Amino acid sequence: MKILAIGRNYAEHIAELKNEVPDEPVIFFKPDTAVLRNNEPFYYPEYSNDVHYEVELLLRIGREGKNIEKKFAHKYYDAIGLGIDFTARDLQAKAKAKGLPWTLAKGFNGSAPVSEFLPLADFPDLQNIGFRLEVNGETKQRGNSGMMLYDFDDIIAYISKFITLKKGDIIYTGTPEGVGPVKIGDRLEGYVEDKKLLNFEVK
Repeated sequence: MKILAIGRNYAEHIAELKNEVPDEPVIFFKPDTAVLRNNEPFYYPEYSNDVHYEVELLLRIGREGKNIEKKFAHKYYDAIGLGIDFTARDLQAKAKAKGLPWTLAKGFNGSAPVSEFLPLADFPDLQNIGFRLEVNGETKQRGNSGMMLYDFDDIIAYISKFITLKKGDIIYTGTPEGVGPVKIGDRLEGYVEDKKLLNFEVK
């Protein structure tokens, strides 16, 4: 199982971080050791002082494929979930300043909380899936799949040109605006539509 993630897929998030709008999807990896399941707590790492939350819709790959045409892409994912792409923003800024990869800033242990997955049949319109993140009961991020620069099928088609997708792989599809820092003691609750899929503490 591998975790692929899309950066800069919501225009307002790009603007809040003062990044350039990409002319193709920005792809990065998280290792399987980053995954947190079953609402396990997130332990704040000692090597960062500026970890940010980024809530994202997740795709679960249901069959192996490569060089997938967009018109067939919907056949290759079978469920939707919710995840947090924790980012050590200070490590990321240091890497970006030197033109280096974001691996340590994005892929550290516990940086990928993953919810249970819901079957595609639960979603009548994949272009209109609302989701949000609450921190200590306050809504911090709110997004909709219709706001993506690259939709689910674009993402599958693009990644599969370079990387074979296998059953069980997880794709983080990008975060909307409103990212911000977490601190020890915070409680994060994530919703897809009105279904709570994430509920865990920062320790």
